Amino acid sequence: MFFLGGSVVLMGIITAEAFYPAGYSTANSQISDLGSTVPPASLIYQPSATIFNGTMLAAGFMVLMATWYLHQFFSKWLVSVPLTLFGLGLVGIGLFPGNRVPYHGLSAMLAFLSGGVSAIAAAKITSAPFRYFGLMFGSIALAAWFIAVLSPRLLFPLIGDGGTERWVAYPIMLWLIGFSGYLMNSVESTS
Repeated sequence: MFFLGGSVVLMGIITAEAFYPAGYSTANSQISDLGSTVPPASLIYQPSATIFNGTMLAAGFMVLMATWYLHQFFSKWLVSVPLTLFGLGLVGIGLFPGNRVPYHGLSAMLAFLSGGVSAIAAAKITSAPFRYFGLMFGSIALAAWFIAVLSPRLLFPLIGDGGTERWVAYPIMLWLIGFSGYLMNSVESTS
């Protein structure tokens, strides 16, 4: 479910971008613009909005389901709690598009922060070398988020608002896909 969730997010974003009308820019447009732009002049383009929002909902539920099973196996709250919050954040992004202020922003913040923390916390149940990739991807996501919030002038002029947001979101998705491969290999090795 982690593998499918991470893959669905990446492919859903790519597909929603492909159907979005001209003018969408990965540098200047936020990922969530695919579901709806923020007020006051909120724009919703179909089928991009349905694809993006459905993708986030599906991925969020997959992460929640996978986290439940992960907790049954490892019983590590330090890993399960941030992963649960990450799944809830994804569900919130799908339920509350960008025009649903403040719920969308709160959901995105929950997903970004808990996703980065999840990658770092998973070091408790992973071994080297994958443990270091989790620490690296989680740190990149959290550092990009904090830079975007505390000092946006550092990254925004270089890669834009959308590029900065992708430096937060994509490391989390890449880690999630890698984490699922790690877990599948671990289960296979112990059989």
